[in-house]
Amino acid sequence: MVDLELVRRVADAAEEADGAAPLDEATWLALRNRPDSVRSWVTEDGVALLIGEDLSLVVHPSARGRGVGAALAAEAVPASGLVEAWSHGDHPAAARLADRHGLARARELWVMRRPSSVPLPDLPVRDGVTVRGYADSDAEAVVRVNAAAFAAHPEQGSMDLDNLQERMAEGWFDPAGLLVAVDTTSGEVLGFHWTKQHSPALGEVYVVGISPAAQGRGLGKLLTLAGLHHLADKGVDEVLLYVESDNAPAIAVYGGLGFEHAASDTHVQYRRS
Repeated sequence: MVDLELVRRVADAAEEADGAAPLDEATWLALRNRPDSVRSWVTEDGVALLIGEDLSLVVHPSARGRGVGAALAAEAVPASGLVEAWSHGDHPAAARLADRHGLARARELWVMRRPSSVPLPDLPVRDGVTVRGYADSDAEAVVRVNAAAFAAHPEQGSMDLDNLQERMAEGWFDPAGLLVAVDTTSGEVLGFHWTKQHSPALGEVYVVGISPAAQGRGLGKLLTLAGLHHLADKGVDEVLLYVESDNAPAIAVYGGLGFEHAASDTHVQYRRS
């Protein structure tokens, strides 16, 4: 059984030192809900977790420079086959470890941020569309729209009803912060914007998904703005979001809404095919 308290202590210390959480949400969900799916190497000095082909490795700041990361990687990285690992922050040490084990730089994920002090545009009007908070009867529609919108996305597109319920069981979940765009005639869910509030001061554009059949109707901007207004009403000081570095259309939309990206806010995925 994984020592979750020890994993949390190491991860929290790394986040405080680096300014970025070293373990993502999917990893924590697996640790809490599906611990049997996790292979683990956990000590006071560092943590390595292998979930399928997804590797996470964290070294406690007080133990860095002593070969702890190399030792954990030697234990946790399979000798062959597919391996994927994120560096939450573009750390040189992660790049060196990845190169040593034959993992190449494969993806870059940008964090973009927007201060709430910047005024928001008014919500545009879309004929035939209503934006409202989530209802329990929307679950299957949200999963269906998500699967279609993120069919090519390696993580988000795999969300099913069980995973949806896992996320909704998290302490941060607020049904009012999961906004759905509905066709006012048919009642069909056309898209959604799931917001997240990490703390009183920090919100997130968590997921924005639009049904491919509803593309071209301006729903992405409408839902994004609706979620930003929701978070502003909650009093957050800043909103962040994650976007693939090569997703130029999305970056343009977010940039137009006042989001900016700093080079230090870059997460890197390394992969061995």
